[in-house]
Parts: sequence; C-alpha cells; structure tokens
Amino acid sequence: MKVRSMIAAAGLALMPALAVAPAAHADKAPVYTGLFNNLAVEGYDPVAYFTEGRPVKGDRDFTTEYNGAEFRFASQANLDMFLADPVKYAPQYGGYCAWAVSQGYTAKGDAEFWHIEDGKLYLNYNKSVQDTWEEDIPGFISMADGNWPSVLD
Repeated sequence: MKVRSMIAAAGLALMPALAVAPAAHADKAPVYTGLFNNLAVEGYDPVAYFTEGRPVKGDRDFTTEYNGAEFRFASQANLDMFLADPVKYAPQYGGYCAWAVSQGYTAKGDAEFWHIEDGKLYLNYNKSVQDTWEEDIPGFISMADGNWPSVLD
C-alpha cells in the first residue's frame, strides 16, 4: 500500500472520533489570560483604572489569584482594595472584549482600550472596536450580559 493511501485510510478511520471530539474553543477560562501565561489584564492593575483613571502596569510583588488568573497591582494599597472587593474591580466578562461578548463570541480584551461605566471596568479588543462600543454602551452591555457566560462554552 502506498504511503498516501495509508494516510488517507488512517484519516478515514479517525473521522468518527473527530466528529464527536469537543470543539477546541470549548471551556474557555472565565478570565482572559495570555496564551503562555496566567496573567489577567495583561499585567495591568485593575484598581488603577478607578483610582488613577488610566492603565498602570502591575508589579510582581503585589499579586493575587482570582477566578484562576493572576492579577497584578501597582501597590499594596491597590492589592488590598481588590482583595476587599474583587467583583468591583475585576473587568467585566473576565477581561474578554466587551463588544465581542455582546456579539456572542469572545476576543481578547486589551488593557489599553478600556471604559468604566456605572462603576464597572470594560475592556475592548482595539481602538476601532472601542469606537463601535461607545456608540451604544448601554445597549452593548445589555446584549453582553445576556450572552455572558454562555459565550465561554
């Protein structure tokens, strides 16, 4: 039997197994992290968005784990604020792009493209997506709330 025929036969034999295999995207983490690390918000301090009104890189000396991801903070005070009320400071939709979640899928949230609405932190994929998001923030939040967390399945 030729090598090409053997490869084709093996592929056909595996087809039933592939048909029932779970999708590669199933069971996404509840908090968006990088592909090669467990770092939330790309290592930025989520409390600083609220206290300084801008993204501030966190420090490895001030970390905690929350929902399976490592969060970093610029200071012990910010870490303490987070520990006192993580739900208040953690980005919505686990740090995934808020607009993408509103559309029924997930995409990476970028720490540089953010917005605080009604005391909650939202991240977006890039400037263009954030511009679209800002056209109807309440509407997109409502749609995203309806899709979260089922978009992780």
